Amino acid sequence: MTKKQKDEFVRIDGRKRDELRKPYIIEAGVISKADGSAMVQSGKTIVFAAVYGPRKVIPKHLEDQEKALLRVRYNMITFSVPDRKKPGPDKRSMEISKVIEHALRRVVFLEDYPRTAIDVYLEVVQADAGTRVAALTAASVALADAGIHMRDLLPAVAVGRVNGEIVLDLNKEEEDVENAVDLPFAYLPSTDEVVLLQMDGITDVDEIHEMIELAKKGCIEIYKLQKRALQRKYERYLINE
Repeated sequence: MTKKQKDEFVRIDGRKRDELRKPYIIEAGVISKADGSAMVQSGKTIVFAAVYGPRKVIPKHLEDQEKALLRVRYNMITFSVPDRKKPGPDKRSMEISKVIEHALRRVVFLEDYPRTAIDVYLEVVQADAGTRVAALTAASVALADAGIHMRDLLPAVAVGRVNGEIVLDLNKEEEDVENAVDLPFAYLPSTDEVVLLQMDGITDVDEIHEMIELAKKGCIEIYKLQKRALQRKYERYLINE
């Protein structure tokens, strides 16, 4: 495919290959009872994040004398998908919780909060692919909203191959295309560090490099939206004061 053909490539939902889903919305401070919170909407995928802590560790014997205990719970509510999901944690939810927790450990200064717990709750209320990257993006904003010390915000996005073309932010219809490749990705723009890289599908090294470059571009766009969400929250706070 020539460069001109790539530029003219139109996807199932009308987007160009390098466009995020529409609408792409991030809001901070959406849950008043949480210490920090956020909402991310990527097309039809909607995720809420709530952070509680630093707070007392229960049971006490789980305390770490040198750093905070970071706990992440990712959950898809029963009506988030067309076929009703059985309530409660399942193997996939527990795996994604661990993946997100591992990524967040790279950016949170846990050593600043010894003998405490920081709990991150992630609820997918509507799923149309890309839920783990939307949840990670929301968790990062919620932690910042809670005032937790972090190296930086952590944007995340999925990139992949659909019908032979490398595309950004796959929706469910694209994910389900035969021979599609899906690559969840999280990135620190300020230090050029990759924090999460997974893949579902078969591809080659050249395509992976192309996917990573496109994913970085998408993460930089999301990073700007994360910062704007936090700015809007505190502008509202100052106005109300």
